[in-house]
Amino acid sequence: MRKILGATLALLWASCLQGQKQPENVNYARATASLSTIQKHYAVNDGKHLFRETFPFDDSYSATYLADNNNQPKANAYSYLWPFSGSLSAYVALLETKDDDSTKQHIDRAVLPGLENYFDKRKPVGYASYVNSAPLSDRFYDDNIWLGIDFVDLYLHSKQKTYLDKAQEIWTFVESGMDDKLGGGIYWCEQKKESKNTCSNAPAVVYLLKLYQATNAKGYLDEAINLYAWTKKNLQDPSDKLYWDNVSLTGNVQQAKYPYNTGQMIQAGALLYKLTKEKRYLTEAQESARSGLHYFFTSQETSGYPVLKKSDNWFIAIMLRGYIELYQQDNNAQYLDAFQANLDHAWTAMRDNNGLFGKEWSGKDKNSDKKWLLDQFAIAEMYARLAGIKH
Repeated sequence: MRKILGATLALLWASCLQGQKQPENVNYARATASLSTIQKHYAVNDGKHLFRETFPFDDSYSATYLADNNNQPKANAYSYLWPFSGSLSAYVALLETKDDDSTKQHIDRAVLPGLENYFDKRKPVGYASYVNSAPLSDRFYDDNIWLGIDFVDLYLHSKQKTYLDKAQEIWTFVESGMDDKLGGGIYWCEQKKESKNTCSNAPAVVYLLKLYQATNAKGYLDEAINLYAWTKKNLQDPSDKLYWDNVSLTGNVQQAKYPYNTGQMIQAGALLYKLTKEKRYLTEAQESARSGLHYFFTSQETSGYPVLKKSDNWFIAIMLRGYIELYQQDNNAQYLDAFQANLDHAWTAMRDNNGLFGKEWSGKDKNSDKKWLLDQFAIAEMYARLAGIKH
């Protein structure tokens, strides 16, 4: 890698000059520090290993990302599944970067026991959007897909079969959300099968490809290829190769473009190229990556690097996964250089006095009153993933 981590190496050099103890990897140190800050400000100390949704805690908080607001428990003591799942992703990324026993123990003794508070025994079993001690809540296929990906990654790293068993169990639930309407594809919400979304199809391709890597079962690869083609046909904007949000059963396409949707199709294309050696998949990933740099970043005229546009930080973290996968295949470092520059700036400009991050990459809103849990886990995940880049 030509320039990535340049600012990080400068920090290391400055540390040496000042006679301070040199951290082994600044990105890794930032990831672990961020996770400690999250634990301090969001953890609920009642033995369930769960978190608050926001800091400061606000029991009047109303999530805007559910299918509707009718089934929300009032005065939620805990976060919804989606923000909680960010903890598993962040710690798995940290473990993949450095095989540390304490990280593995934290996953097994805290994160996974916490996750089981969301386990739902409706058949096929899966994870619900809110804790199982509350009234039944909706189940989202994309929520479960993100978890499944993390479990496969845990298996690929550790070869511990219980992780693969869980990943395959979750896939059974996800696959139940697929039918022939619109020619295929996976719904977003089990209880409201009204749309098929990029966020439940693009990462499902990644999930299937990782299951194929874990098992060598060709059925997973075949299904991934078919689902990739369906998503590209139904949800890609042919003018710029980016991806729209969803298509309803009536055929209406919601044309918003979010970083994570395109990022997951970049990752899917890069993985398909890795596993099949078909050049078209790499070409398609590269086309989307180029457009993504123009669409999801601003001009670099004043900053000297492309600045990420404001979004949920988690959407950006999922986009980063795609660009990292693409780098592993084509060794083009320009995109990861941009992410690293943004994250270097974030460490000084985006954190408030509590060490928590805002959403505005210029740093303008770092002192906003309320900070969302998933935004924090997302930043930690990005530092952890960049810490593991071999260059």
